[in-house]
Amino acid sequence: MTLLSSSMVFAQEGERGRDDQLNIIYWQAPSILNPYLSGGVKERDASSMVLEPLANADEKGELVPKLAVEIPTVENGGMTEDLTAITWKLKEGVTWSDGTPVTADDVKFTADYCMNPEGGCAQQSKFNDVKNVEVVDDRTITIHFDEPKPYPYLPFVGAASPILQAAQFAECTGARAPGCTEENFNPIGSGPFVVTDFRPNDSIQLVANDNYRDPGKPAFAKLNFKGGGDAVSAARAVMETGEFDYAWDLLMAPDVLETIAQGGTGKPIFEFGPLVERIEINMTNPSPDLPPETRATVQEPHPFLTDRRVRQAMSMAIDRELLNEIGYGQAGRPTCNLVPAPPIYSSDNTECMTQDLEAAKTLLDEAGWLDEDGDGVREKDGMRLSIVFQTSTNAVRQDFQALIKDWWNQIGIKVELRNIDASVFFGGDPGSPDTFPKFYADVEMYANLYDGTDPQAYLAQRRCGNEPKPSTQWQGENINRFCDEEYDTLLDELSRTSKLEERARLVKRLNDIITTESKSMLPLINRAAVAAQGNTLGGVKLNAWDSDLWNVADWYRTEG
Repeated sequence: MTLLSSSMVFAQEGERGRDDQLNIIYWQAPSILNPYLSGGVKERDASSMVLEPLANADEKGELVPKLAVEIPTVENGGMTEDLTAITWKLKEGVTWSDGTPVTADDVKFTADYCMNPEGGCAQQSKFNDVKNVEVVDDRTITIHFDEPKPYPYLPFVGAASPILQAAQFAECTGARAPGCTEENFNPIGSGPFVVTDFRPNDSIQLVANDNYRDPGKPAFAKLNFKGGGDAVSAARAVMETGEFDYAWDLLMAPDVLETIAQGGTGKPIFEFGPLVERIEINMTNPSPDLPPETRATVQEPHPFLTDRRVRQAMSMAIDRELLNEIGYGQAGRPTCNLVPAPPIYSSDNTECMTQDLEAAKTLLDEAGWLDEDGDGVREKDGMRLSIVFQTSTNAVRQDFQALIKDWWNQIGIKVELRNIDASVFFGGDPGSPDTFPKFYADVEMYANLYDGTDPQAYLAQRRCGNEPKPSTQWQGENINRFCDEEYDTLLDELSRTSKLEERARLVKRLNDIITTESKSMLPLINRAAVAAQGNTLGGVKLNAWDSDLWNVADWYRTEG
């Protein structure tokens, strides 16, 4: 049994507002306090101190109630057996900061607000397949879906989908939504803090919500939220000068972060979620001699990367530990998985962790890829192992490219490196040949993740037929044009499965088909969320699944 010292007990228990002021710095400043009108993380996080959802994902990626009594499931009667409806019940006695009750009418209003086609709601995807929201009674809401939803936890779950007060936003629906400056800058919420002054793209001043449902929270009487600057200056403001208690999003070179952390007034903190730096392998022929439609689909398979043994040898040649050491340090960890988290979905897959150049050479020899003319490049049937390796312009990625090129050269693969400005590479210009969805290269490197804690939609991106192509204006998420009949069958099974343990089994199997069996993509590094916490700040639980400030009501001042 762990005992708390008297000073620690005092720090965590007591009257609301006992700890004076909390100072937070985000080097990107929020421009609005309504996450339905912005897809930005900074707006989502800033508004989460005021507005609350029915439930959040905690730091482990597990759903926990916020305004709701519990998480509805089939087992507890909160979801229908056919998975077409979910019923949420609000906690008793929850009020807005103005003292009025939070009711089911507010929840329904929020759904109608976002689903209004003229409103430009940035979180519209969370309400996909919602038929309607029914008010059962003052504290009970049922969400009806157009089709079965084994994972129905998108509407009103997470900081990006909070409940708005119907009375405040009644005249702000549809096309009028963006013009409601007072409402969007000073929302009335049920959260631990109340806005007193908001200066867009600069700062926010807040005070403790006197009507917050826990009389001992928040510990801080005031909160100063400062925006602007850059990641390095934000890190220094916490860990060198102590001017701020918390800084957000501090991904930088490991040696820079380590040097700043020696300042002594704070420390870096890390939390790992689903973000994976990876190498995608093009399963189609990217030759410029072919028409765009052919280059975009499996009509014309890649001339040698469709040989699994070549892909496996490329993976075996990579030292992921070294990549992480030079690129991310504590903010990364090598991975063999496309879905590395939450733990329930993470496959026990470590076969890619050991670099073995000699075994890679042997595998290529056995596959008939030989360097018969001694020029250092293997060939077979007149086809040379020569590839174009592209990524975005970024110091860490260029370091990765250089190392990987050397390793692949050592096993007999010729590599041409290409780096593209990030705004172009990740852009959506259908006329540009350099976007990552077009994939006019043999391999490419980038990182992405999925929204929420369930990876079904993320894994479904690789379904056959979902490739970007000219006929869809290059829209589509199957970037490397992977196509596997068993994979698609398992996706269909996942879409019909609601039991968590069975979903986890299917997710692991889908992950392994992509990463271990097919080697159609090569995971490299699971990248962490990085922040800085002052020495006198307690209660922080960095969350890679939701807002950094998801539990700001629990933060308190310590003795350092």
